[in-house]
Amino acid sequence: MHDVLVTADKTMLAADSGQRWRRIGLALLICIYIVVCCISFRLAYPYYREYYILYDGARLPYAIAAIAAFAAVAPLFVFARFSFGYFSGFYFYSMVVGYLWLNCFSKFQYNHTAAGVSAAVSAVVFLLPALLITSPIRMPYVISERTFERLLVLIVLSCAATAAVAAAYNFRFVSVNDIYDFRDQLRFPTIVNYSIGAATSVLLPFAFACFITRDKWWQAGIVLLISISFYPSTLTKLAFFTPAWLIALALISRISEARVTAMLSLLLPILGGVLLISTIGEPTRRYFNTVNMRMSIVPSSAMDVYNEYFARHDLTHFCQISVFKPFVSCALEYPLGVEMQNNYVLGNFNASLFATEGIASVGTMFAPLSVFVCGLIIALGNRLSSGLPSRFILISSALVPQILLNVPLSTVLLTHGLWILFLLWYVTPRTIFEQKLAGQAAFTP
Repeated sequence: MHDVLVTADKTMLAADSGQRWRRIGLALLICIYIVVCCISFRLAYPYYREYYILYDGARLPYAIAAIAAFAAVAPLFVFARFSFGYFSGFYFYSMVVGYLWLNCFSKFQYNHTAAGVSAAVSAVVFLLPALLITSPIRMPYVISERTFERLLVLIVLSCAATAAVAAAYNFRFVSVNDIYDFRDQLRFPTIVNYSIGAATSVLLPFAFACFITRDKWWQAGIVLLISISFYPSTLTKLAFFTPAWLIALALISRISEARVTAMLSLLLPILGGVLLISTIGEPTRRYFNTVNMRMSIVPSSAMDVYNEYFARHDLTHFCQISVFKPFVSCALEYPLGVEMQNNYVLGNFNASLFATEGIASVGTMFAPLSVFVCGLIIALGNRLSSGLPSRFILISSALVPQILLNVPLSTVLLTHGLWILFLLWYVTPRTIFEQKLAGQAAFTP
């Protein structure tokens, strides 16, 4: 009996030690990411001054102080378990880090101190529900595994049909660098637009995750082929890079836990841009523009631009959301993204929920309240996916965090079909993953 107790104590100590080292590793990874993120913003100047990316060495101490203070929020990611909210929350945390950096150098005319405090508080109140609310919602009825497999086949077939219909309206092979010369010419019926958004953003990643986490390689390959087939029709970078992104997350998550994978999904691409632009320079601008700018810098810059615009214009009071527009007065003459294009010449400049449902809708003072409600919606995704493997949640939502950085939450829910992903998570039988885990355990020496 004594030997059994000693063995149990040693096992518990080893587990506690392993947990402690994992947390230390996560903390170090976050610190490295914050440093790399700030370096990336520094290197963007003077290449992207037309995006209002500025820098002044005299104000560097203020930027360092702001980032260091906001780093106090990082322990939330060290101690929280992985969830959909964790994945999305880390991307938003990165965005706010970038905004706090830009805020210290911005020349826009608005109350920068109030806006910086509002952004930091908004991040905290978003992360609290998004990271901590994970309790499951009881399922009154569980579909059978056979029914789910049929549903999966239906999803793949419907996505293939959507790709075919989209190709009937538009199909041309265009270089990624030239897509903006043709994008304005694309016209799809509303139902096709919604179908394309749902298929490319959530349905295909969900099907890929179902297949790849159960080692069904051929089916996963078919999903990737359908995914890339949307590019000649939609001419979006999202469609072009989706297969590579899904494969990368699948590979990294196979050797790393989900929390580490979520962080590496931002750190590795941005670090690559930092190394390339700082060593080779101008010839690597294309990579830096596609990765560092689009993944990190532009979403943060949007908060700066939206703060400036709505410091001198009436708030939207959510009228940019079509459901609310009949019930509230609206000062917008054009859609929000077009309004930004008309004033700042940055393209159709949509932005995240922090800028739209927050700054644009209710202003900096009440933005944290609006963002908190958005955090509760993300937390609903946590609850509906509770009990599913972390790797499956990560891969099936692979595109959502990046989309959330660039468009309002209402658009992600409706146009990109996030509500469908929530529903699919809810009805997915947990037993289909238990069989694989049992098989792995049986062959573990």
